[in-house]
Amino acid sequence: MQASKIISALSVLFFLQQCSSVAPPATENVVWGAQRQLLESLDNWQLRGRVNVLYDNESYTPRIIWEQEQDDYYIRLWGTFNAGNTHINGRPGFVTMEQDGDILTASSPEELILQQLGYELPVSYLEYWIRGLPAPSSNAELIFNELNQLQGMVQDGWTVDYPDPRQYGELTLPRRVDVTRPLDDVRLRFVGLSWTLDQVTN
Repeated sequence: MQASKIISALSVLFFLQQCSSVAPPATENVVWGAQRQLLESLDNWQLRGRVNVLYDNESYTPRIIWEQEQDDYYIRLWGTFNAGNTHINGRPGFVTMEQDGDILTASSPEELILQQLGYELPVSYLEYWIRGLPAPSSNAELIFNELNQLQGMVQDGWTVDYPDPRQYGELTLPRRVDVTRPLDDVRLRFVGLSWTLDQVTN
């Protein structure tokens, strides 16, 4: 009984800490060209949250930490009580994934996901989509809200939505990102995102 009370108290404390660190909603009118330049220059950052993955009627929602330092990235995915730890380290041309003691390598994260899970995900695009940017490798149809903030985009058959933009100094960054491809019913939903940036002007 005592242990359950401690766990409950720690859960409440964690929730309050998370709430207190949530960035305010983005309510300012923006100039997309200037915002895009700021986001493109943002190459050192960390985000924390959860990602819900739905494919072929299977769904799971691990916690996620994503650290980006220019072209190098580290992603950790894990479940409740640190169950099912997955570590992904990558740079252009090489990526490794460690899961349950097994280490896999590939030339790209897309190849790694295809080998391991059997379906394709535009992982390289996510570095841009997660910040609220179209990937530079192809054209994208951009959709803006009444404040000229990026509300969503369609790129290479994928639809990306940003229903909850937040303000980090001059930057607008998403607290939630929905990525879907109607063709084969694949969905990624990043929720509760909290960003840590190298340089933020408040």
